[in-house]
Amino acid sequence: MTKTELIEALSNEAGLIRSKGKEIVKVFFGEISNALANNDRVEIRGFGSSKIKHSDGYTGKNPKTGEPIKVNPKKLPFFKCSKELKEIVDTHK
Repeated sequence: MTKTELIEALSNEAGLIRSKGKEIVKVFFGEISNALANNDRVEIRGFGSSKIKHSDGYTGKNPKTGEPIKVNPKKLPFFKCSKELKEIVDTHK
């Protein structure tokens, strides 16, 4: 499902005009992004949770030349799906 398809489904299901559905989806994902950017955990019960994982810097190797390169520390979003979502996906045919 794409963002556009989500907007269409939301608009149709809630009986909204498309622009309202678009605004709701924009705000929804914007708030999740802002929370993660502020290192907050996001939990949507029945769907899953997201948080930021911190990766330390390390010395790696350039795969072409074998030269050592420094990899900087970074923060990455991490999603863990809920038990309910796992069951829905597993039993859906």
